Amino acid sequence: MASSRASVSYADAARWYCIVFLVLMVVLGSFTEDNSLINKSNPSACDEIYVVGEGETLHTISDKCGDPFIVEENPHIHDPDDVFPGLIIKITPSNPRN
Repeated sequence: MASSRASVSYADAARWYCIVFLVLMVVLGSFTEDNSLINKSNPSACDEIYVVGEGETLHTISDKCGDPFIVEENPHIHDPDDVFPGLIIKITPSNPRN
């Protein structure tokens, strides 16, 4: 009977270690960057999803990406002068520039 309890105890401990390991992997995995939508290696690239960089304005982004309707396409931008690094905007280029 004692060996049966010991094996159950080891199984419970192994299960908890696995749970803790999986939770840790999920938490650590959430801190990695996914560059599939955002191409930060080429700052001049204008993907459909664009992250505003340091010193950029809607005017400079519009010129770079060829999208004159950024404010109209992004209803979350209430004030065109209130643009900050990290703001995510939608880009629909009408005449893409290289």
